[in-house]
Amino acid sequence: MQCYTELTPPTAVTHSLSLPFVSAKSNNLIVAKTSLLQIFSTKTIEVEVEDNAAQDATRRGDAYDTRINIEDGLADSFPGEDSAMRVDRTKQSKLILVAEYTLSGTITSLVRIKTLSSKSGGECLLVGLRDARLSLVEWDPERPGISTISIHYYEQDELQGSPWSPSVKDCVNYLSADPGSRCAAFKFGARNLAILPFKQDEEDVNMDDWDEELDGPRPEEKSTAKTTNGDSKKEETPYGSSFVLRLPSLDPNLTHPVHLAFLYEYREPTFGILCSATSPASSLLFERKDNLTYMVFTLDLHQKASTTILSVGGLPYDLFEVVPLPSPVGGALLVGYNELIHIDQSGKANGIGVNMFAKQCTSFALLDQSDLQMRLEGCKVGQLSIQNGEMIIILQTGELAILSFHVDGRSVSGLSIRRVANESGGSLIPGCVSSITSLGQNSLFIGSERADSVVLGWTRKSNQLSRRKSKSELADEDDGLLDEDEEDVDDDADDDLYGDGPSTTQATSNGASKPDSANTKAGDYIFSIHDSLTNIGPIMDVTFGSSNVFADEMEKSNFEGVMSDLELAAAVGKDKAGAVAVIHRNIQPKVIGRFEFPEARGIWTMSAKRPTEKGLETSKEKSAMSGDYGAEAQYDRLMIVSKALDDGTEISDVYALTSANFEALAGTEFEPAAGPTIEAGTLGNGMRVIQVLKSEVRSYDGDLGLAQILPMYDDDTGAEPKIVSASFADPYLLLVRDDSSIFVAQCDDNNELEEIERADDALLATKWLTGCLYDDATGVFAPVQSDKGYKAKEGVMMFLLSAGGALHIYALPDLSKAVYVAEGLCFVPPVLSADYAARRSAARETLTEILVAELGDEISTSPYLILRHSNDDLTVYEPFRKDSTTDNTLSSTLHFLKIHNPHLAQNPDVSAKETADDVEDTRNEPMRAVANLSGYSAVFLPGGSPSFILKSSKSTPKVLNLEGVGVRGLSSFHTEGCDRGFIYADIKGIARVAQLPADTNFAELGMSLRKVVLHEDVHAIAYHPPMQCYVVGTSSQAEFELPKDIDYHREWAQEDIAFKPTMEKGCLKLINPVNWTVIQTIELDPSELVMCVKTLNLEISETTNERRQLVTVGTAITKGEDLATRGRVYVYDIVNVIPEPDRPETNKKLKEIAREDIARGAVTAVSEIGTQGFMLVAQGQKCMVRGLKEDNTLLPVAFMDMNCYVTAMKELPGTGLCVFGDILKGIWFAGYTEEPYKMMLFGKSSKNMEIVVADLLPDGKELHIVAADSNCNLHVLQYDPEHPKSLHGQILLHRTTFSLGGHLPTTMTLLPRTKAPSLLPPSPDAMDIAADDTIPEHEILITCSTGSISLLSPLSESHYRRLSTLASHLTNTLYHACGLNPREYRIDRDAPDGMVGSRTVVDGSMLMRWAELGSQRKSEVAGRVGVDVEEVREDLVALMGGLGYL
Repeated sequence: MQCYTELTPPTAVTHSLSLPFVSAKSNNLIVAKTSLLQIFSTKTIEVEVEDNAAQDATRRGDAYDTRINIEDGLADSFPGEDSAMRVDRTKQSKLILVAEYTLSGTITSLVRIKTLSSKSGGECLLVGLRDARLSLVEWDPERPGISTISIHYYEQDELQGSPWSPSVKDCVNYLSADPGSRCAAFKFGARNLAILPFKQDEEDVNMDDWDEELDGPRPEEKSTAKTTNGDSKKEETPYGSSFVLRLPSLDPNLTHPVHLAFLYEYREPTFGILCSATSPASSLLFERKDNLTYMVFTLDLHQKASTTILSVGGLPYDLFEVVPLPSPVGGALLVGYNELIHIDQSGKANGIGVNMFAKQCTSFALLDQSDLQMRLEGCKVGQLSIQNGEMIIILQTGELAILSFHVDGRSVSGLSIRRVANESGGSLIPGCVSSITSLGQNSLFIGSERADSVVLGWTRKSNQLSRRKSKSELADEDDGLLDEDEEDVDDDADDDLYGDGPSTTQATSNGASKPDSANTKAGDYIFSIHDSLTNIGPIMDVTFGSSNVFADEMEKSNFEGVMSDLELAAAVGKDKAGAVAVIHRNIQPKVIGRFEFPEARGIWTMSAKRPTEKGLETSKEKSAMSGDYGAEAQYDRLMIVSKALDDGTEISDVYALTSANFEALAGTEFEPAAGPTIEAGTLGNGMRVIQVLKSEVRSYDGDLGLAQILPMYDDDTGAEPKIVSASFADPYLLLVRDDSSIFVAQCDDNNELEEIERADDALLATKWLTGCLYDDATGVFAPVQSDKGYKAKEGVMMFLLSAGGALHIYALPDLSKAVYVAEGLCFVPPVLSADYAARRSAARETLTEILVAELGDEISTSPYLILRHSNDDLTVYEPFRKDSTTDNTLSSTLHFLKIHNPHLAQNPDVSAKETADDVEDTRNEPMRAVANLSGYSAVFLPGGSPSFILKSSKSTPKVLNLEGVGVRGLSSFHTEGCDRGFIYADIKGIARVAQLPADTNFAELGMSLRKVVLHEDVHAIAYHPPMQCYVVGTSSQAEFELPKDIDYHREWAQEDIAFKPTMEKGCLKLINPVNWTVIQTIELDPSELVMCVKTLNLEISETTNERRQLVTVGTAITKGEDLATRGRVYVYDIVNVIPEPDRPETNKKLKEIAREDIARGAVTAVSEIGTQGFMLVAQGQKCMVRGLKEDNTLLPVAFMDMNCYVTAMKELPGTGLCVFGDILKGIWFAGYTEEPYKMMLFGKSSKNMEIVVADLLPDGKELHIVAADSNCNLHVLQYDPEHPKSLHGQILLHRTTFSLGGHLPTTMTLLPRTKAPSLLPPSPDAMDIAADDTIPEHEILITCSTGSISLLSPLSESHYRRLSTLASHLTNTLYHACGLNPREYRIDRDAPDGMVGSRTVVDGSMLMRWAELGSQRKSEVAGRVGVDVEEVREDLVALMGGLGYL
């Protein structure tokens, strides 16, 4: 059987919501990515950069007028003294990830519910799932994470009504919540509405109509006292019993509900619903025009009844959404394809038509704004301004528009829409969006399934007319301080949100009265992008290309040994966000310099300051400018290298750093013969260079003049313990020695090192394995947390790991008593606290090193405790503080939460072990914290599995391997020629100066990702190995013209409309991966679309039988429903040509070899077939084998009739065995023979399935067929003609079905599987295993529309039994977010009865959570499986190590 493992999480955002979740005062954003739930907080930072809109315009190549951001652009366009001083300071909202959870369900809705009490004091989150169930969750600060309050099921059969009504999964299920949190409504099935009431205080919850002038001061809410404590003693549930309403029982017109939503400003829960008694259809407009009705119902939760309070009929058939509007506008906005209609609380309607079709499809009275020529299909409408109710409209193309309401008193008298001009950010969004969520002041989160999701910020040109001053006043003010000007800008932004209404409303309504006026007038919005979430969904096609493509020989030699064999190139995104995503599993460093340096063992670089002359010395030596700030700003100057020479002696050398190189430094007091360096760094704010040797510590000034020697000599015993490891944190130095003792020194005001007295007896008596210092600048480990300021100098904490596996924390300089002791660290529990205790017999982990370091990026960093195991696996803990009822000391408040980290260290190859030096001590390759690595605060793990721990503000810490062999030492390298890079020496004796590659994202996917944006829809991609190029099939929207040359529709020639429909027009692009630029574009005919692109090894000569790799393209020509679809096959070669001037990469071109028109049907798939260099073409309802003739025609030699539409066609290379997937009829398995040329059908699937993608998976002597259907199920079938149930092979045996939830597979690729080296000793039957290993193993790479990438790996029988048992135990043991059941999630509801209970595919997502267990639980679970912990780890390493070439 097989195991399904997710390599990358889904990235396409489907839903989003903003609410105070983590605490009562927090501003959190909840993002749903199909089955991934992420919780973000927001942070506002101030940036002094070139204006964002200008940057975006420059990126697009538009001309951008920098004056548009300034109130008086004309005045500032004249050069003057003040204009030169003006600095653009903008505030930007950034997202910071708080937590993320993979759910065993598909999220369809998110709503916020304010309950009477919650553990955090914040609001609760109600999650709607596809299988008609709801999960109510809250934030639990005791163990930071979400806690499930309840789960509600509505999927029972008796609720579905009549036998012919559609099933729940075929209906659109969604959730809406009352703004007062009194209830939530869940529409599921065809016509069912479940109402879930929530308990609230008896009085009006929001008191929306409270007027402080009339009613006195607003009373405080009683519930706040309960919620903030979170100590409510009542064990009552926050919800009441739910009930289900049949919509037609509320009103006979509700037989076809379209959409519903709860409305604002009602005392009782009230919802508006769009519905009709007959099904709306554009084809029946003559009979069913304006058949929709908008109705408003008030719910009585106690009586479980409803009352109709409003009904508006005769609405256009194409309305599809109800958008409730808060005060001051109120009512609801109905969104249609061609119009927008506002209906207020009294039923008064105002509408606006946005294109010429609005008049034709409805008789409803609409204001005509057809000159806008907008298509509202797939658009999203969101709240922009809280004060005047303006809305933002994002069209399917990504264009922005503003909807304004003309308000007279409390009633709306009209609507108007204006587009946002490109120079104001109107085209920042590249395509269709899935959600719009307000993030508070002047920013929105725009979620997208097709492009990167973004935080969109906006400013106003001039916020209030009443505050505008004359030119002379402005000139007077400009002579003053710049700060006052900035305060004004901030005040304007606040006024827009909260200020007095009339003036702004006046300004906006004035501007809105001219809908088509340009966007340079006062009062309009300027949009800019503040932040983004990376998305690689939907993945349309994938191919593998060579990574080793270089511009010149110099680059080739630099990158030798640090590039993987292959790269995964994927066609991702839609609309203008179409791109090629280049993915590697490991970090491929950008090498700037490469040197032979075989003797290097450890490397340390530093930016020491030169000593100041006596006359220039200042009394404040450690002032801010000369301290950390100054040291950070300097480039690294010195590098100390510890060397092992050929004769066995060990020395240390010092080098001076140049821009991307280093040279030996002579004439200093540095003594190489003193021995090998254990650690080196700076103390005294960069004034002292400290070199730690085995037997002493040397202190130098910035010019390497020897200042002090601190020997390791014990006066009492006369012993000279050797130093094993060291740690720096200004002004302290920690040394761990080989007699398991520690030594702590402090750098005084004269920069002299002095030992700190170890007053604690326990400190002297305990044997210490390792330790580290951490400068706690933020006060995370402060002994007592208070609201007052925290001095960084007092915040150096010492973390020690005892030989018994306990963690001790001391607050330096006080060594009299440990402020925190956790005895249970060696058990690596999920939550570590001072009072954690494991059973005596519990298994322990062997820990070799601990490190506390900052992880993050420029936006957000936080400290983490990192444990290194003896096998180089890493455990990462995040510290958190918990309020304690008894005392507020560190022991009772500090806890550590284990972070999910599925990464397992690579087992080093035997050859690497042999090349390593035998003389090395137990461990001289400590983990290294790098403060700034291309913007990341990172930690590096050297050794046999070199890896970085990286974290961005929008991700959890991820461990990524560094491509190449084992690493001996690494240090940061910050010079003019290598900005924020690193230098490292590997075990092959090569030293490299490198950087993290630019424009590459690591932390969000846990892989190396680079996106090359093409700004067009990308459908297919293929790699051409001989010329090392990619061919990409793309399309863009073009206006559709009716065919003018058709005899039976002569009237088409006379058609003349301004608002024409659009059609995709395809083109082929040739991309050179040297610099990822498009070097050739071939336009296809109008309405011709690329369906598939493949590189095939074809025979080009019948006489010489010569083969060549040629690019084959299949296309479809569709010109409307009433004209037959035609197809075309192109065959291209890529040839060398003379490049364009100054563009050496343009030396290749596509050359057309053959073209074949297909009269019937599109060419949906092409493949190689057989051994003679022929191609298999799926053309309409036939599959043909074609050969390329000498006269460049494609000759058919064999064919087979197919069913409806071939979606997938694959051949097992060189065998002639093919699988065909049909969109309606399921799977066919066929064979092809060459003498004579013939195609034969071997077997079919036993039932019809809507196949979207399929592939063959050979497993030893068995042949499996893996297919995915449109319901996101993975089917495993087997061709076995000897099985009695297969009727001699005519029926493919249906082995199992595995549900993928909401992840629709888009491609399957059969890949060879590499084997990871094993650390286990060889077993007696090793010879048999080795014999089995000669059979080539394969696995299938599956990509999904949500952006996730997965592997389906065949398992041997013993392997399968172990892993399936392990997955079962983990399912029972681990916590599952939202109370969902992983077992049930993986079962297909429509599976045949005979298959239920059969052997299932192992769920790899459960196996990847193995590391979440503590060592005690690990040994228990492994014991139940029947193996030990090491064998489980070996199985998981083998499972994950299959893509060694990527």
